[in-house]
Amino acid sequence: MQKKRLVSILSVAVASALLLVGCGSKADSSSQKNTEITVGASSNPHAKILEHVKPELKKEGVDLKVKVFDDYVMPNKALASKELDANYFQHKPFLNNWNKKNDGSLVDAGGVHLEPIGVYSKKYKNLKDLPQNSTVLVSSNVADYGRVLQMFKDAGLITIKEGTDLETATFDDIDTNKKNLKFKHTYEAKLMPKLYESDEAAATVINANYAVQAGLNPTKDSIALEKKSSPYVNIVAVRKGDTKKDAIKKLMKVLKSDKTQDWIKKEYKGGVLPADD
Repeated sequence: MQKKRLVSILSVAVASALLLVGCGSKADSSSQKNTEITVGASSNPHAKILEHVKPELKKEGVDLKVKVFDDYVMPNKALASKELDANYFQHKPFLNNWNKKNDGSLVDAGGVHLEPIGVYSKKYKNLKDLPQNSTVLVSSNVADYGRVLQMFKDAGLITIKEGTDLETATFDDIDTNKKNLKFKHTYEAKLMPKLYESDEAAATVINANYAVQAGLNPTKDSIALEKKSSPYVNIVAVRKGDTKKDAIKKLMKVLKSDKTQDWIKKEYKGGVLPADD
């Protein structure tokens, strides 16, 4: 009888020990759960780059969700309203302009790559070949106007008023325009490849992400391309204070790693350039 009782007590003790071990394992498993973040991005190259770094981030303990946007309007709104943890689609002048217009406080978490803006033409091989009184189509994205002006200035086609800050420049800041080029800037950026394909004007300016999406190779198909020294590096934006979050730090570390930057060079063949910062 005593022997049976002893076996029974031992059985209860073993079961209790196993239960505690099981609970401990569950607690340990829970404490090791990955952090999940959602990043908004333009489809290409931003979302594609994010998808590429997902496995590397997972190793760092971060599960990345990518939400794709097809315009430049909604990603900052979604980030400000806490629908996203970060976004990746814009350059610093665009962010500055958005903050100013929307009383925003979004901040730059770091630069990743440059998408050199380019000029495309069905008829002409060089900016200098554009005839007198030609129309040049530009998107309505004010933050890109300085980039466009710089390219036409470098080609010797225009001069810009002295003291103009290119980050805030508009086409009203053109001082001389020896070919009387007409810059028409009323279109959404995503429509520019279609306008180019339909041969609407002598030349069309297209952001690299939309050019790549349309099957264009900026380095081969453009008649003029922004220089790599451009300050318009594409950044990851976050809410004020979030640059210190561990998951954001890990995201930036992986995006700016040599491994990722080398992949960008190989994948986009000059259409997207690694950031120098």
